[in-house]
Amino acid sequence: MKFEHLVQINDPLNPLIDPLTRSQLWRGLVRRAKQPKEFVETLDACEINVYSELVFTRTLTFGRLVIHDQVTLAPEESVRYDIEASREVPGGILSMTIEEPGLEQLFVRFAYDTRAIEGGPPREAFYDEYVKQAYVEADVDSIMTIRKLLAEGAL
Repeated sequence: MKFEHLVQINDPLNPLIDPLTRSQLWRGLVRRAKQPKEFVETLDACEINVYSELVFTRTLTFGRLVIHDQVTLAPEESVRYDIEASREVPGGILSMTIEEPGLEQLFVRFAYDTRAIEGGPPREAFYDEYVKQAYVEADVDSIMTIRKLLAEGAL
């Protein structure tokens, strides 16, 4: 399933939203990659193996479910997660790309490319719609968490 959507970060027409700089947003996206427990309540543990400053692998544990992925950082531009396929987890790619189409306009494009579990049953269309909505909600929550961490001085 391929799916993407935009989350607006700054809105120059809405004075009630505190604008973020590209750098602040970037630090938040990196924090989400390196400290995912702050962003995902159901995550029990995250072990990071650093290969370089810009590429590292992680082992994420959700109870008995274990997910392995590789994170690639393109500074101030994007974060890409390559998820390893397993019997329980479909492989796939998640990318978060910062977009700045105009003055004081800032967005994050979340792009998902997931596969069905190899040997598993075919996915129903209603399931994909449910998953897409869950992705959108999780991504909006991530931006809210970044704003919260920034307000607390944690970024």
